[in-house]
Amino acid sequence: MTAKIRSGPGGAQIGAFLDFTGTILQGYSPLRPMQVKTNIDDDQDRDISLDLMKTLRASKAPQFVEDMVATVYPSWRGKSEEDIARVAKRLFERHVAGRLFPEAWQLIQAHRDMGHTVVIVTSGPRFIADAAATALGAQFVLATDLQKRDGVLTGLVDGAVLWRRAKARAVRDFANREGIDPAASYGYSHGSEDIEVLSAVGHPVAVNPDRALAGIAQQQDWPVLRFAPRGTVSPLQVGRTLVGYGGFFGAVGAGLAKGAIKRDHRLGVDTAIGNSADVALRIGGVHVNLTGVENVWSHRPAVFIFNHQSQADVLILSKVLRGGFTGITKKEMATSKLFGGVLRIADAVFVDRADSASARDALRPVADTLRGGLSVVIAPEGTRSLTPGVGAFKKGAFHIAQQAEVPIVPVIIRNAGELMWKHGRVLRSGTVDVIVEKPIDVSGWKLEEFSDRIAEVRDMYVRYLEDWPR
Repeated sequence: MTAKIRSGPGGAQIGAFLDFTGTILQGYSPLRPMQVKTNIDDDQDRDISLDLMKTLRASKAPQFVEDMVATVYPSWRGKSEEDIARVAKRLFERHVAGRLFPEAWQLIQAHRDMGHTVVIVTSGPRFIADAAATALGAQFVLATDLQKRDGVLTGLVDGAVLWRRAKARAVRDFANREGIDPAASYGYSHGSEDIEVLSAVGHPVAVNPDRALAGIAQQQDWPVLRFAPRGTVSPLQVGRTLVGYGGFFGAVGAGLAKGAIKRDHRLGVDTAIGNSADVALRIGGVHVNLTGVENVWSHRPAVFIFNHQSQADVLILSKVLRGGFTGITKKEMATSKLFGGVLRIADAVFVDRADSASARDALRPVADTLRGGLSVVIAPEGTRSLTPGVGAFKKGAFHIAQQAEVPIVPVIIRNAGELMWKHGRVLRSGTVDVIVEKPIDVSGWKLEEFSDRIAEVRDMYVRYLEDWPR
């Protein structure tokens, strides 16, 4: 489908209209909202969060719409839009983003590459959809509007609920208003309630369709896409993850013991790094498909940079790089129950991201570490991404490489976020693709061109992740 999009015409006059729950995001069952209750301290925020979770139910039956209008929206009377949006953003980042379909991200990126107008269309309120649009790069959100006075919600709907015919009408009105050609546009949905929406565009696509939509798609010869489930992990996956952690720490202990016997601290650390990653990933059912292994070893020491999506990145990088490196990470990781002790033993540098002056002071000795022969691993984004997309690159890694007179070696990781998303605790089995690119000599970079050069490196990550090399 992405190949079809990229081989077709481009321009903002072509729209991509995507249903939200069930198409971009795997929906929740009615019982799921209770699972976030214990993670929110403030009573008012907890109540808002539970109501927001109800708006993400996969079902779009008439009872769903009636429940929203009769119970959820009235409960927000007297609350400001800003408060609801604040809670929705936090809820999305901490709980909901892990249920985004990576395949939907790929579709959206293909449309964005072609300059298409990307629109999320939801029957529910816009709050969580707005947070998702920001993360995914969608330009617009069409949602059920809620009535307000002076920024305070009244508990009533403003206009029609965007469901069935009203949803299709909203898409047509938006297309007329924005100069979009419906015949050249795309529509994506999972439910039969959106048949009128799909019929309003020239390229309708059924995504994980229900039985009724699947039948109509077959009759109309519409493409059908099926995305991998993003729902609750299985007991097998939980068990494998726990055993994998046990194997990880067992291998760490064995490696450090070897170093102690040989009276060689670095030997112990390097043995622990490589073996623990091998054991944990094997038990977790994760295969690493590595391209560019020669670039792992061609220039050491080096500053290895990687796109950061998952806690599993630590294991993946350890398996790829094997040893001879340490990391730079946020200071909170020093107290991590899982990895804090291991990172301290491996001489990791802990940086306070909230204190730029402290961060600069902490990074000064890193050049000495590199000159001493030990490589450094840095995530230039500074934090894990909620999606497979690549955040802005900071300059620190590149300045360190220049000061120490060592190259930058890009490591591009694909699929890690699918196997363990940013706030996930369970590792899913699967394949992670890794490319280690040729070293980049930054010694001749001038200060005034740093931003442009770094942008070129980041663009390479973006290109690879959107269209992975065969």
